[in-house]
Amino acid sequence: MRATIAGEGRVEALYRTQGDRIWRAVWAYAQDPDLASDAVAEAFAQAIARGAAIHSPAAWVWRASFRIAAGMLKDRRRTVGLDRQATYEMSDLNGDLVWALQQLPPQQRAAVVLFYYADHPIREIAAILDASLVAVRVNLSRGRKRLREILESNHA
Repeated sequence: MRATIAGEGRVEALYRTQGDRIWRAVWAYAQDPDLASDAVAEAFAQAIARGAAIHSPAAWVWRASFRIAAGMLKDRRRTVGLDRQATYEMSDLNGDLVWALQQLPPQQRAAVVLFYYADHPIREIAAILDASLVAVRVNLSRGRKRLREILESNHA
């Protein structure tokens, strides 16, 4: 019982200190505030349920949030299609950048958001996305190049 309470305390502290940041990163990835809210809430709920079995709640919640969001996006694409405009605005991200991020493939978008917005090192990104270090580096490189092209052509 005591281990469960300790696990809940660690997860609650994580939610208070990084919950908003995790949500914003998942939103930047998924481009849907409702999906981001659902994915992050589910990740935290699962972390609470697992309790002390999770050795690093922060790494686990980041990874779970992105995996849950990716699964929700995949399910949505199968049933609905994603041809709608996001209406949510984030004050700390530039509108042109958010639009350009939407143009990237999901793995590139996730790598760019986790590296540049969430400040995760490549090793952690690989763990979050369940990808190799090489794949993360390639996605970052291609994502940066594509973002530069998109933003330059948009302002030309």
